[in-house]
Amino acid sequence: MSRVANSPVELPKGVEVTLNAEAIKVKGAKGTLELAINGDVDVKQDGTVLTFAAKSNAKQSRAMAGTTRALVNNMVVGVSTGFQKKLQLQGVGYRAKASGSTLNLSLGFSHPVDYALPDGVKADTPSQTEVVLTSADKQLLGQVAAEIRAFRPPEPYKGKGVRYSDEHVHRKEAKKK
Repeated sequence: MSRVANSPVELPKGVEVTLNAEAIKVKGAKGTLELAINGDVDVKQDGTVLTFAAKSNAKQSRAMAGTTRALVNNMVVGVSTGFQKKLQLQGVGYRAKASGSTLNLSLGFSHPVDYALPDGVKADTPSQTEVVLTSADKQLLGQVAAEIRAFRPPEPYKGKGVRYSDEHVHRKEAKKK
């Protein structure tokens, strides 16, 4: 059984939390995030500490208490320090260029791929083959990174494609004669 909900969430300086019966709103230097609270979870604020508890002893209620605690902790970390994902482009002629809220990708297709970044996600290209995505919302950041990777996932024979910077692509041996 998980004990995630038993550990409280500490609020760093500069982070404000607004609690009501249906939702929790976290505001910080990097932005504002909001989460709807499940009815089975009891959230209490005591100064700079948030505590989470299940309202009943049912399995679903205990599970939602731990999930809510993890989501709120990610929100607090996101609005205070933010999250970052790095992508690498591997392949001849594969390039990326960030301009405003659009990411322009050349991935070996007959046309360039223009990806419109959603609000709250910023892209930076330190080099032509690197993309650094930053956001306060961890879930949105992961979704955007997965959508960009899905344009050209890394293939196992030459390793060409878009990959996460910490991803290891298992390489296959080519067909023998």
